[in-house]
Amino acid sequence: MRIGFDNEKYVKLQSEKIRERFKLFDKLYLEVGGKLFDDSHASRVLPGFKNNVKINMFKELKDELEIIFCINAGDIERNKIRGEYGITYDNEILKLINNSKEMGFSVNSVVITLYRNQVSADKFINKLNRNGIKTYIHTFTKGYPTDVDTIVSEDGYGANPYIETTKPLILVNAPGPGSGKLATCLSQMYHENLRGVNAGYAKFETFPVWDLPLKHPVNLAYEAATADLKDVNMIDPFHLEKYNIKAVNYNRDIELFPVLKSILSKVSKKDIYSSPTDMGVNVIGKCITNNEVVEEAAIKEIVRRYYNEKNNYKLGLSDIDAYKRIKLIMNELGVDEYYLDVVKPCLDKKNKEGVPVVAIKVKDEIITGKQTELLTPPSSAIINAIKYLSDIPDDIKLLSPNVLEPMLKLKKEMHSGSRLTLPEVLTALSICSVTNSMIEKALLNLKKLKDAEAHATYIVGNGDKKTLKGLKINLTCESEYIENDEY
Repeated sequence: MRIGFDNEKYVKLQSEKIRERFKLFDKLYLEVGGKLFDDSHASRVLPGFKNNVKINMFKELKDELEIIFCINAGDIERNKIRGEYGITYDNEILKLINNSKEMGFSVNSVVITLYRNQVSADKFINKLNRNGIKTYIHTFTKGYPTDVDTIVSEDGYGANPYIETTKPLILVNAPGPGSGKLATCLSQMYHENLRGVNAGYAKFETFPVWDLPLKHPVNLAYEAATADLKDVNMIDPFHLEKYNIKAVNYNRDIELFPVLKSILSKVSKKDIYSSPTDMGVNVIGKCITNNEVVEEAAIKEIVRRYYNEKNNYKLGLSDIDAYKRIKLIMNELGVDEYYLDVVKPCLDKKNKEGVPVVAIKVKDEIITGKQTELLTPPSSAIINAIKYLSDIPDDIKLLSPNVLEPMLKLKKEMHSGSRLTLPEVLTALSICSVTNSMIEKALLNLKKLKDAEAHATYIVGNGDKKTLKGLKINLTCESEYIENDEY
């Protein structure tokens, strides 16, 4: 993989910026946008960016910080899915808590925001409490967003319970956007300042990148990633007016800033920030080392997002506007859905064979796998890919019928499909590798598929999809259903 981003420089500069902001207050509430763990979007659009750099960056401050997680009660009610992993937001919260604790971080609590007595939210609160995790409930803030006097009063933020914290740096994170991170920070600032604590707010947001051009592919990739939220990048007018510097921000922060500035001023009794860009701590633009590499990676991500949202529309998970917005971005960049070089060979193979196909780019070769009587397309493709990487001839089978037939017989008896899915195939291979050195060698090459592009002629089912993601393969799919063992 060609590198376009200096991760070590980013850690150094970003850490310095956070410490500078940290020193301005007795207590800093730092809203962490995006993913605290495994920021795979950033690692895809900025080759060289390590996906766990955010949480690793905070390791040095571990003794000085604690973490609050927020989740919107409405997202619990709707069973909102975290697309990256295919799990619900409430399960993602549990995963975030476990990961944080395993790394030695102090988790303060979970805040259930916009609570309206939802039954599913109550069940989740009980689950958290029974597992020893403190929970707080925030309802809709009276007067928000226009009546600042009411917002910053006993009837507004004062109606929220005060979250007891003991550390000077509080990270506020969530499984996704719209989870109430900002409101939680402001509510805490209100309570802290009533107690005479000089509490401040800042935002650790990765995208958009303020000092890249408005139409830079990295910033357009952020628009594509948030197409369902209808986010639009804009030049920050407040920053331009104050400093005569063009800075990129997005519509929600810009539209909210006048109200936010008034709230911050009323809470802290002073003006802290002159623009939404001032609130952020982001040095990514200074750490790009090869713009050509980064632009190409970002364009590929935009195309992947197009396929993903098109599938979401077909599955009834989003409206038609989302993928059409991304298509407009692609038109602006002069690229189409065939930009990923696995797409056309995949479709050609399907047209030739008349069966569903998956194609994977391995080194500079396009390796395909088709649906057979025994295997799903991803199973075939992965077997063919690791055989190619291991210099194993096509006519040699890694799994013999003696292994496959009993598995298939059991599947049919259990009415769980007639073909072996990718996780089942990898399990079979791992068992056989104990006595077969050729299979052992082939499995060792699985890690070489990390960051490979793959395309499917159909919407891949959850079992195969999760396994491909686990292998860190970038999968795109045509918006077609097939009769599949995984659905």
